[in-house]
Amino acid sequence: MGKKNPYRKERILSILYPAGFALVLLISWQTQILHKILGTDTFTLPLPIRILTIMMDNSSDILTDVAATLIVALTGLLLGSVLGYLLAVLATALPRWGMGGLNMASAFSAVPIIAIAPIMTNLTKDVSDDPNIRSMVAKILVVMLTCTVSMSTNAYRGFIELKPFSKDLMKSYAAGSWTIFEKLRIPNCMPYIFTALKVSVPASIISALVSEYFAEYIIGVGRQIRENIVLAQYATAWAYIITACLMGIVMYGCLMLAETIMLKGRRT
Repeated sequence: MGKKNPYRKERILSILYPAGFALVLLISWQTQILHKILGTDTFTLPLPIRILTIMMDNSSDILTDVAATLIVALTGLLLGSVLGYLLAVLATALPRWGMGGLNMASAFSAVPIIAIAPIMTNLTKDVSDDPNIRSMVAKILVVMLTCTVSMSTNAYRGFIELKPFSKDLMKSYAAGSWTIFEKLRIPNCMPYIFTALKVSVPASIISALVSEYFAEYIIGVGRQIRENIVLAQYATAWAYIITACLMGIVMYGCLMLAETIMLKGRRT
């Protein structure tokens, strides 16, 4: 008999443990055991069946809000990742000037999203006469700033943390700075980019949801969570909360799939 693959067993257990925990949580939630533990009622914490029913009955409205939130999250994620990558390139090529940009980007990580969002709403009030456009720009800027930090710091690490003697080997072949950057630094940076995206993808959803709390235009999953809580429509609010969780899980799953395909055999 062949030897059992220990990695396969670990992979199966890594799926079974969270799935089992989710099943136990769902059962205790539906049977109201969780309510007794938390000391709450079914009005504040509606049963899963009730939440699922609301999601199905309001699927068209929920999908509209999901689309609005995804546009903000994905656009901000793309712009923030590109900006962060360019800052890392600048810091690598011109350390004296580029490090200042990295330090400024890192400074934003100390500012909470809930503080940045209303500031961006005020700063973009003259962008357009259309509240939808103003709101969209403000929300995208919040997400962009959030995603810039992780990409800039991780990409910079990927550019400078080279394998021992690899740079000296390239120079021994008379490779110039651009050749070293193209053939050595960029490929070495790829795993670090995905490391940054593992932080940025969930952060883009969270920052998009929070920015919608303060936006002028009343649309998006985050805004619906706020509005329904204010109106004491907790079941509907929970439907949007579950939707937000599913959005994050799907986006993260797509990222992991892309990493598996693009970095096959190179995962660190």
